[in-house]
Amino acid sequence: MVEMCCGELMSIMDPKIELVDRNTRSIRYLQHGWPSELCRWHAHEEYELHLIVETRGKAFVGNHMGTFEPGSLYLTGPNLPHNWITDDVTNKPIETRDMLVQFSQESFEKLAEGFPEFGGVRRMLELAESGILFEGFNATFARGHMESIRDNEGPERILAFIRFLVRLNEHAEKVTLSETKLVSIGESSKHSRIGEVIDHIVENYANEISAAQAAEMAGMSLSAFSRHFSHATGHNFIEFVNRVRVGQACGLLYSSDEQVTSICYTVGFKNVANFNRHFLKIKGMTPTNYRETARKDLLNKLDTV
Repeated sequence: MVEMCCGELMSIMDPKIELVDRNTRSIRYLQHGWPSELCRWHAHEEYELHLIVETRGKAFVGNHMGTFEPGSLYLTGPNLPHNWITDDVTNKPIETRDMLVQFSQESFEKLAEGFPEFGGVRRMLELAESGILFEGFNATFARGHMESIRDNEGPERILAFIRFLVRLNEHAEKVTLSETKLVSIGESSKHSRIGEVIDHIVENYANEISAAQAAEMAGMSLSAFSRHFSHATGHNFIEFVNRVRVGQACGLLYSSDEQVTSICYTVGFKNVANFNRHFLKIKGMTPTNYRETARKDLLNKLDTV
């Protein structure tokens, strides 16, 4: 049986807590589309192996903010908040955007106790406490492994899952994501207020907002706000805003023929020179080069489908 779920951006500091029923099975396979009313920014006690099947957008894992594309594969650890937000340029519903497997630390620890050969996989799971991106992992193989887990039951499903974990552990390009292993998920008033500012930035990235205005929105002094914001996001206020704007620009660059100058102003930058400078710093290439690279990569992926 395939279960359906989804995840939307709420507050980075106040994720919904998801409870997973493990009374009848030790691992849980799910898949979901985009968008959905069930979407939520969330955390849970289980590890989560997460494959993006369609669309591009922004990845939020702990205090990490990056980009994802079809084939992006992640492993998140217990209680690490996470979510994937498809870019606004996607204008049609997606039936299956994500394939994922959730499993408990307790179940794997029992397996490792009986079979010390799984020591290497255990070390990979320790890295996953900060979130892992498996850079360059073959998307076709990843989907095949996920489908094998989905289509089997009982011991065969467990064997398919373990086989996937072993292949992932052998993969050399593991990139850890969050600067802290755990982002607080308590009801702290300060955390909630910082989360409201983060949500405001993501939803209103094209509008002008200063750190002073954000601090006032959070009901804090500028110095206190700056300290708490950096702790929550891993970036200072201006850096975070620029990263959100550059992320939006990336979506427009690969999906439209809009001129770079126009995109610059659409996402909230005031002049092209400043846009180019921040884009180069964050993405390591110019907007024009990004457009060419992203489209070439997209065509290559389509050719392999």
